[in-house]
Amino acid sequence: MRPPMLRPEPLLVLLVLMAIVAAAGCAPSESSAPAPPESTAPDARRPSQADADRAPADDVVASEGHHAGTGPASPAAPAESVSSGTAAAPEKAAAAPAADTVRLQPADLVYRGTFRLPGPSGGSDWTWCGDALAYRPDGDPEGGGDGYPGSLFGFGHDHQHFVSEISIPAPVVSKGKVLADLPTAKTLQPFADVRAGHFADYEIPRAGLAYLPPQGDQTSPKLYFSFGQHMHETFKGPTLCWCEPTLADPKTAGPWRLGEFTEYVTADYLFPLPKAWADAHAGGLRLGCGRFRDGGQGSMGPVVIAFAPWQHGNPPAADTQLKAVPLLLYSSVYDEPDQQHTVRDYHHSDDWAGAAWLTDGTKAAVVFVGTKGVGKCWYGFANGVVWPEEGPWPPVPPFPNDQRGWWSTEFVRQMLFYDPADLAKVAAGTMKPHEPQPYAVMDLDPVLFSIKGKQQTQKVMACAADMDRGRLYVFERNADEDGRALVHVWEVK
Repeated sequence: MRPPMLRPEPLLVLLVLMAIVAAAGCAPSESSAPAPPESTAPDARRPSQADADRAPADDVVASEGHHAGTGPASPAAPAESVSSGTAAAPEKAAAAPAADTVRLQPADLVYRGTFRLPGPSGGSDWTWCGDALAYRPDGDPEGGGDGYPGSLFGFGHDHQHFVSEISIPAPVVSKGKVLADLPTAKTLQPFADVRAGHFADYEIPRAGLAYLPPQGDQTSPKLYFSFGQHMHETFKGPTLCWCEPTLADPKTAGPWRLGEFTEYVTADYLFPLPKAWADAHAGGLRLGCGRFRDGGQGSMGPVVIAFAPWQHGNPPAADTQLKAVPLLLYSSVYDEPDQQHTVRDYHHSDDWAGAAWLTDGTKAAVVFVGTKGVGKCWYGFANGVVWPEEGPWPPVPPFPNDQRGWWSTEFVRQMLFYDPADLAKVAAGTMKPHEPQPYAVMDLDPVLFSIKGKQQTQKVMACAADMDRGRLYVFERNADEDGRALVHVWEVK
């Protein structure tokens, strides 16, 4: 069954937001509407709202480098390089402090291939999934000698948001993108609900996962998870929990709040920071979180906020406000127009859905994966119809262009590369959180299986890194023949 459609935003909130957006430089107007696209595949602005594969579409034109945006400008040096996408034991410190690493470049990554996800289990499955992914170094100890040790935790179907653990088979590069060529992961732990009643009634949720071995006074590894809602403006309540990695008996603790930040910048992706780097630069704050909220309502660019729940107790009391330090954080549309700072070439329609610290111990980057808007940007419908700030309101276009939200002339899938040394400078106070900019971009479209049109969104979703081996695992949503996701694998040379 196709997930439900995105409900329209309350009119008053929408009008206020659009008035603010106008000052930010991406206001919808009739003059900004492009000619109707050749064809569309209308994904909703966030999960479970529309099927990107419902309508046929022309081939996507692969992007190269940064593209001109319509958001506020943010001065920065140009990116250094652009490359094609084809290219509970004692804890190991996977990477040295930033001073001892060099920038990881797109050319340093080798594409290892793809694998499929297993069938249903525990009342859920891997269709309409992709919100969160976490790598477990000590997972699948009996997985054999295929060169891909460890396991992955992930959230399944958006209707349940249950967690399952799977093996990692050796991926295969299928030159013809033939699904039958690909290996299939095995279920290690069936889907289970680890939320313990928290976040259960969330509408259009955002979610994150991360795994760490014991920290502080902990005696067992923990699986950390977060939840937020698509429409939860100004909410600063609890968004984070931890649980045991035994999904049938998770012993969930929390939830906790992350400083004074709203969930529009915290409640999506989670990822570990290298222990040596965190100890040297961030006071041992070993977890990073963030969220990109479309429309610029949170941060007009990717976010990294560092935190460490174990520093507040084992576990901290429910509703504890955790120390949270921003390492990367841009302005929102609610800031004064002359005080707004964005990631380079920003669009309100962008969607940075996953983040990871990717390193082999000598080269390192903080990477973000997701969808980048190209060309013009508007609020309205995929066929170029702009939703005005005041009536009269245009009629809603027929399917498949009936999804209202932020759109661009074209969408491409990319990986952004940020320098960990810049984040160290932010932690030290010598750079502001909005000053780091990506130094490189990598096009992911050439290796994806399900790109069929120019306006497909929410295809590249969550990611997770094996920092011991320099590997990155990335979800491609609804890419298998029955709607399951695929997992793509890159490795540092």
